[in-house]
Amino acid sequence: MKPRYIFIIAAVSVVVSMAVLFGIVATQGGRAGEAQTAPTVANAALARGHAPTIGNPDAKVHIVEFLDPACETCREFYPFVKKLMATNPDRIRLSIRHVTFHKGSDSIVKMLEAARKQGKYWEALEALLASQPNWAIQHVSRPELALPKLAAIGLNLDRLKSDMEAPDVARNMTLDAEDAKALKVKQTPEYFVNGKSMPSFGYDQLQKLVSDAVAAAYR
Repeated sequence: MKPRYIFIIAAVSVVVSMAVLFGIVATQGGRAGEAQTAPTVANAALARGHAPTIGNPDAKVHIVEFLDPACETCREFYPFVKKLMATNPDRIRLSIRHVTFHKGSDSIVKMLEAARKQGKYWEALEALLASQPNWAIQHVSRPELALPKLAAIGLNLDRLKSDMEAPDVARNMTLDAEDAKALKVKQTPEYFVNGKSMPSFGYDQLQKLVSDAVAAAYR
C-alpha cells in the first residue's frame, strides 16, 4: 500500500475515534446531569412545607413517610419509627404525607388535617392508629367511629368538622396525592430517608437506611 493511502486511512481513523470519544463523553455528561437533577426533583416532592413534622428541625436525617391512617402496616411500623428517632436523639426528623388507598380514608385524613388547626396533629394520629381496629372495619374507614377517639384527646369536634372542609385541607391532600403519584408511591407505608427510598420493604431495611444516613451525616 502506498504511503499516501496509509496516511489517509490513519487520518480517517483518528477522526472516527475522536468522534466516538466525544460522543461517549457527551452521553456520559448528559447522564451525569440527569443524575444530579433527579434527586432535586424528588426532594421537591418530598420536603413540602405543609407536611406535619416532628423532631429536631435542624436534624440532618429526614424521614418522609407516606401514610394511610387506615393502613394496618402503617400502624405496626409507627412505633418502630419512633424508636429509631429515640435511639438517635435530635438527629432525625419525621414528616408525614397522607395518601388514601383505603375506602373512606379521605375523611380520616381530613380529621388529621383539621386536628392540626387545634395543635393536636400528633396526638390525633397516635390516637387513631392505636384505635384503628375500632374504626377501620374490613379495610373500610368509618369516620363516625373515629370521632369519639378524637374527642377523647380534647379536640373540639364542632370546630374539627368545620375545619375538615377548609380550602387548605383540600389543597394539602391534593398536593400529597400528586407527589405520591410523581414518586410512584403505590402502597403504604412508603419511606424516604434523605431522599432515598427503601430497596425492599421491612424493618431491617428501614433501620439500615436510617443507620446509613445517620452515619453519613454525623461522621
